[in-house]
Amino acid sequence: MKSPILLLPGIGNSGPEHWQTLWENADAGIQRIGAQDWENPECSQWVTSLECAVNRAGPDVVLVAHSLGCLQIAHWAAASQTPIRGALLVAVPDPDRPSFPKAAVGFGSPTLRRFGFPSIVVASTNDPFAETDYSERCAQAWGSVLVNIGACGHINAQSGLGDWPRGKALLESFLSAPAI
Repeated sequence: MKSPILLLPGIGNSGPEHWQTLWENADAGIQRIGAQDWENPECSQWVTSLECAVNRAGPDVVLVAHSLGCLQIAHWAAASQTPIRGALLVAVPDPDRPSFPKAAVGFGSPTLRRFGFPSIVVASTNDPFAETDYSERCAQAWGSVLVNIGACGHINAQSGLGDWPRGKALLESFLSAPAI
């Protein structure tokens, strides 16, 4: 059985040209998390939304997060004991950077301790929302494998990645590994 995949977009909810949307449109096994305010995100509400979605999806779910969705996972992982198969965290934003969205409330100081599930952090060398060393610190603290894909901006629609074949390959390799 294929693991269910739950997409966690960032602020603005990944538009029509974003790789998350393209993946969701191409695969019925990929679902987007719902019940979140995409324009005025509040961390505790997003964490509650994630807990409900994970409970519905079951312990074999794989989370695929972009940007603020990565911080959502970090805060959720610190508060929850609900098991998941793992997570792919793409373009983790640094909440202490001036570029961090002012509308996002409560996402600062994500717990920097090991997740209870396997994970991959994907970083870009020219992400306007995080320095590479921030991504490295997060990956190390969370026990994640770090994949640096070079200069790809915020790894979003503006990066011109289309349906991001390299990201799909990372997800497929993750899904083909034995569940821990």
